[in-house]
Amino acid sequence: MLSKGVLYVCPTPIGNLEDITIRVLNVLKSVDLIAAEDTRHTLKLLNHYDIKKPLTSYHEHNMKQKGKILIDKLLKGENIALVSDAGMPGISDPGEDLIRLAIENGVRVVGLPGSSASLLALVISGLPTNRFVFEGFLPSNKKERRERLNKIRKEDRTIIFYEAPHRLINSLKDMNEILGDRKIAVARELTKRYEEIFRGTLKEAIDKFQKDGIKGEFVLVIEGAKIEDNEFDNNWWADITVKEHILFYINKGLSKKDAIKMVAKERNIPKRDVYKESLSLEL
Repeated sequence: MLSKGVLYVCPTPIGNLEDITIRVLNVLKSVDLIAAEDTRHTLKLLNHYDIKKPLTSYHEHNMKQKGKILIDKLLKGENIALVSDAGMPGISDPGEDLIRLAIENGVRVVGLPGSSASLLALVISGLPTNRFVFEGFLPSNKKERRERLNKIRKEDRTIIFYEAPHRLINSLKDMNEILGDRKIAVARELTKRYEEIFRGTLKEAIDKFQKDGIKGEFVLVIEGAKIEDNEFDNNWWADITVKEHILFYINKGLSKKDAIKMVAKERNIPKRDVYKESLSLEL
């Protein structure tokens, strides 16, 4: 019986070709095949490090057909490296589907650490990093984009987005209107020659990029909603459970006792009922 191959998830540089680990380079040199989002883009990286390995394309337009072919090769014992154009495969790219297929077919998946534009932008944003959420790309359709922003406007964690240059201004304007004029860090062309980090408010970001023009790839890191902002929205908690309501205030630094009092007051229900709900919380 043939032993199965291994799918290696290999992060690649997000700009500067030197931002790659020795381990990733060794894996790329040792595998039987490299599955790349854009083979022309990946070939530049391989040529830079003099790596001669077969390449095959795996992207959103062929992932259903090519995914089956790659899984078949893995089941026959071939080792495959999965790479994206930049950063960690599986984050806002079709690698997510191949990884899931491999797991479903009992193929070993080995992830290697490396570059990630979202985390890099977060840590240099100057905004809170202890709790954050990744939203990826907002919908390109204006109505759908605004609906998504309305759903997350009460999110109190720092929020990370990716955005395409041609949609940047429209997205910033929708964010300012729906989320309010919050603090934002806009990271452009990270690790590349013209890297730029803008830190300010949403209104300031709109003014800047309308004036200066837009080039490159963007990561947006936005301040989460504050307790005082949510308190002005009388029924902000209507779509969450009592337990989630309690956890919201505990995560904001309140004691469990004070969180129970706050929830009971806001929901206008007996404190004992809130206390009962809190008994099953894992803190």
